[in-house]
Amino acid sequence: MMVTVDARGVSCPQPVILARKAIQAGDFPIEVLVETVTSRENVRRASEKLGCRVAVEDVGDEFKLVLTPK
Repeated sequence: MMVTVDARGVSCPQPVILARKAIQAGDFPIEVLVETVTSRENVRRASEKLGCRVAVEDVGDEFKLVLTPK
């Protein structure tokens, strides 16, 4: 079952913090929803540093990142 982290409507660094908490809980795969390119890139970089593989998908004006362990 995919865990969803809805980080839309919050500004950085909050999306990174929410994603990191989900990664530390270890319930993969994790879907992270963000609104801005900045949040997308910050979550992607932080997730990769924490050992995750990141798939990014554009969903309209928003982004969905799917995190899985490497």
